[in-house]
Amino acid sequence: MNSKQLISRDIELFYNRASEETRLDRGMGVFEFERIKSLVEKYIPTSSSKIIDIGGGTGKYSEWLAKKGHHVHLVEPVSKHIQIAQNRANRLKNKFSVHLGEGRKLEFPNDYADLIILHGPLYHLQKKEDRDLAISEAKRILKNDGIILGFAINYTASTLVGLLNGLIHKKPFFEMCKEELVWGMHNPPDDFPWLLAEAFYHKPEQLKDEFINQGLTYLNTYAVEGMAWLDKEYFANMLNNKKRRTLMELIQVTENDSYLLPFSPHMMIAVQKRYNYGK
Repeated sequence: MNSKQLISRDIELFYNRASEETRLDRGMGVFEFERIKSLVEKYIPTSSSKIIDIGGGTGKYSEWLAKKGHHVHLVEPVSKHIQIAQNRANRLKNKFSVHLGEGRKLEFPNDYADLIILHGPLYHLQKKEDRDLAISEAKRILKNDGIILGFAINYTASTLVGLLNGLIHKKPFFEMCKEELVWGMHNPPDDFPWLLAEAFYHKPEQLKDEFINQGLTYLNTYAVEGMAWLDKEYFANMLNNKKRRTLMELIQVTENDSYLLPFSPHMMIAVQKRYNYGK
């Protein structure tokens, strides 16, 4: 199947131009990788779980989970990523399996997985009905009491970046920010080809509602970077052990503070599939 049928052409082009493989190896990416691993670890149910990594990119998280002894399936719509992920899986003793596909149509049976990670569908699907479909598919293949961890981009993300680096004063950038703040719609202007392709940026409450409306039980929402990245010497300070400890403590103290969530570019929601046995 051609992956261009699975996702929009703009998203395919964005990932063919960008390097998802090296992004987690440098700058903010290194911290993001370690931080997300620590968040996922809070919810891994058993020592050998069935985990589905949807929108799993080049397989860095799948590889980490497989090395911990889990039974992992990666689902990804970008052909370029599939090839890299397959090569990565082939090098492991406990291989993870790689599937070309996307979140709205999953080739897994009902009640199959212990844990599902949604690592792209929530922001790459701009239409609510498409996100609803991805959430209901995740719920369908999840076992009773299973957990979904969904990663989303905050509606304030571009605006905060724009304020910190002066881009907010460039008219096309500001127009983009206004659309995100009011409607959640992220469409990068032609002048900024390096920005993420078309996406949807959530308000924290809206993210919660999209899961609750599908009959899933809300557990918590976590700030991924938190407000620590607002430190103007963030990158230098993350390389300094003492200052890094301060920033990490700040993130931990505020990670579930609903008032401070909009200061974090990314957030993770945790929900559970629970049946109500006539209670």
